[in-house]
Parts: sequence; C-alpha cells; structure tokens
Amino acid sequence: MVQGELPSIPRHVAIIMDGNGRWANERGLPRTVGHSKGVEAVRRTVEAAGDAGIEFLTLFAFSSENWSRPQEEVSVLMGLLRRFIRRDLAELHRSNVRIRVIGERDGLQGDILPLLLEAEETTCNNTGLTLIIAFNYGARDEIARAVRRLSVEVEAGRLKAADVTPDLIAAHLDTAGIPDPDLIIRTSGEERLSNFLLWQAAYSEFVFVPQYWPDFNRELFYEAIRTFSARDRRFGGLSPVAPAAVAG
Repeated sequence: MVQGELPSIPRHVAIIMDGNGRWANERGLPRTVGHSKGVEAVRRTVEAAGDAGIEFLTLFAFSSENWSRPQEEVSVLMGLLRRFIRRDLAELHRSNVRIRVIGERDGLQGDILPLLLEAEETTCNNTGLTLIIAFNYGARDEIARAVRRLSVEVEAGRLKAADVTPDLIAAHLDTAGIPDPDLIIRTSGEERLSNFLLWQAAYSEFVFVPQYWPDFNRELFYEAIRTFSARDRRFGGLSPVAPAAVAG
C-alpha cells in the first residue's frame, strides 16, 4: 500500500503549479505546449494523491492576475480547462473524486462557469479525494469578499463588530468547511505564495521543488510528503521534550 511507503500523510496538500512557460521556452516550444503538458501532470498528481490517501488536494489552476497574460495564451488555458473537465470529469467521478471550485465567479463569461458548476454538481456526493480547483482565484480578493459579506451583516444589525473572529472570517472564505493545507508545494524553484491561500497558509509547511510543473510526477510528490513528514510542526507552541532530556 502507498500509505505504508510514506511516514506521515498530510490531510490537505495544496500546489502552486508553476513553470509551464519556462519548460516550453527551454525546449524551443510555444508556451502553450507547456500548458498542455501541465495538464498531464495534473492527472498524475490527482492519481498519486488519491493513492496516498490524501483527503484534500488544492491546485492553483488560474489566478485572478492571469487575465493580464496575452489573449492567445488565456484562450489556450481556457480551452485546456474545458477539455480537462469534458474529458476527465467522468473518470474523476468513477474514481469517487469530489470537485470543488474556489475563486471569484462573478463575471466569468461563456461556458466556463456552467462547466465548473457541472463538475461540482456531478461529483457532490462523492466521498473520496476532494479536488479543489482554484480558478480566477486571488487570496486578497477572497479575504476582501469575506470581509464585505461580514460588513453587510454588521451594517444590517444582524452581527456585532465584536463578534467578528478569525473563525467567523474563515467561515466566509471560499474554503469554508475545508481544513487548512498542511503542506503547500510550489514547482519551478520559485519560493513565494503569489497571492495563494494567504489566510489558510498560516501554519502550512512549504516545500519548493526545482522541477517545472510539466515534469512533476508521483515520485516528486511523494518526496515532498516525506520532507513534510520530517518537519516539527509546533503551531506556535513548543516541541515536546523527551522524558530523558527532562531528567538530565
């Protein structure tokens, strides 16, 4: 069993899938080829996460800032999303994967929003891996939307300002009901969050891998989990002291 091969399994893994364009550039290929290869890495990773017994996998698919990229590249990315849902949804459903989408939905045009809703509705009763797709997502925007919703409640007198707690804010985020990520992986050697899960990452462990996303595979995924397993997670407290050390 895969679980026996890994020392400790994080409940929730989130991944910043970075490096598609650079992967293509280094091979003299169009950036769009890198994005296509990135979809293959998504399939490998979802399968590996399910085999490892991970409960939640969040993939940073398209940020709210990505709309500023060249229109041709954005069109290709939207096409890949469409093909992924149409081609892979049935297989994900058969594999008992539940899909959830986070990010701003207002203003999405064409068939993108209906496709995302179809993916959520089709898999809503599945009980296996929850695959969270961060699409048109930006963490600052997510937090601002949550604060606006709470402000409306305060202005209407249904909520007191003093009642706004971190737990209440979390309950109004896109990720309400989803545990915070234990492990955040970023590919391509970059070491920053890039406006991804800023609130939820308060106590996450980070693993940065040098490989570009199209080269990400099961072995690299499990190696990141092994690195996570070796970390001492204190959540602001102290590490437990062994009895022998106290006696000495």
